[in-house]
Amino acid sequence: MKKLQYVFMAMAALLIASPAFGQAAATSAAAQWVPLAAGLSMALAAGLCGLGQGKATASATEALARNPGARPGIFIFLILGLAFIESLALFTFVIIFLKVTP
Repeated sequence: MKKLQYVFMAMAALLIASPAFGQAAATSAAAQWVPLAAGLSMALAAGLCGLGQGKATASATEALARNPGARPGIFIFLILGLAFIESLALFTFVIIFLKVTP
């Protein structure tokens, strides 16, 4: 039991000290990975937004096939949902643009 207490005390000390080590400025070794990480994150965001848009469009088409009379309501929510999904990709692009440019 005493060993477990020492382990948790050591972990707490390390967690308290970690913000002090995170304050250093970015070095050239870390800065060289920023464009690669930006490209991968934009690819991930665009791909997942594409999957989300496909799922939303498929669900709206299926709903219209089941109930054609509900077209106005489905269309409004479809356009609203697609706009929200696309805004996620645009927000990712803006954040990447702000991070990569000096």
